[in-house]
Amino acid sequence: MKTMNDTGCVAVNGLNLYYEIHGSGEPLIALHGGLGSTAMMSPILPSLAQHRRVIAVDLQAHGRTADIDRPMRLETMAEDIAGLMQHLGLDRADALGYSLGGGVALRLAIQRPQAIRKLVLISTPFKKTGWFPEIQAAMAQITGAMADLMKPSPIYAEYARVAPRPQDWPKLLDKLGALVRRDYDYSQEIGSIQATTMLVFGDADSVPPAHMAEFYGLLGGGKKDAGWDRSGMSAARLAVLPGATHYDILTSPVLPVALAQFLE
Repeated sequence: MKTMNDTGCVAVNGLNLYYEIHGSGEPLIALHGGLGSTAMMSPILPSLAQHRRVIAVDLQAHGRTADIDRPMRLETMAEDIAGLMQHLGLDRADALGYSLGGGVALRLAIQRPQAIRKLVLISTPFKKTGWFPEIQAAMAQITGAMADLMKPSPIYAEYARVAPRPQDWPKLLDKLGALVRRDYDYSQEIGSIQATTMLVFGDADSVPPAHMAEFYGLLGGGKKDAGWDRSGMSAARLAVLPGATHYDILTSPVLPVALAQFLE
């Protein structure tokens, strides 16, 4: 990994939002999944930072960003990222998000369509029913009551290592649980996205292939044969990585190649 160029916190919407910058070049915002932090993105940061100024962020109540007295919502976390962009003097940037971070990146591209040039969504459905039923059932069980049960996990160990207030762990679980239990469907807003978008899933993801194809179709992909001259090809991309699950997709050896081809 390249040497970290910058790290800091910025006051945004009442949060003290933590970010770190790796590499140099065109800006790329990288957003982690639920209960994670910037460390979750470490499998792909080295390759991304070879050609990009990667701005990795700890979302509300995650990592080094302490929680505040507001609900956890994708829409407000997207505005946090917009505030960070303003702080860094970025009128436009590319955005990449995984799972929860993908939801935030998706909302950012919807709410601030001119701010995002390229968008990468990894293991991210556009509606709640895009998750397999058993995943929705598991999400429904996330509450602070799980806090002690999860303390032996690597996820908690990383949280306790960096969080400003490790005692907030049960609150994070409560707020995340409330977020993922909310119903949502962004199908009517996908058309407002101006960013060239790539969807990335594992072939054994928590999202069924039918939903992957539906999302790709909403972006204009998969409508017809591309033709021998590729004139019928959509600008959107869909990558389904072989042998990858929702839980290990960031470590797939195919992922950095797919990202490089799209971003560059």
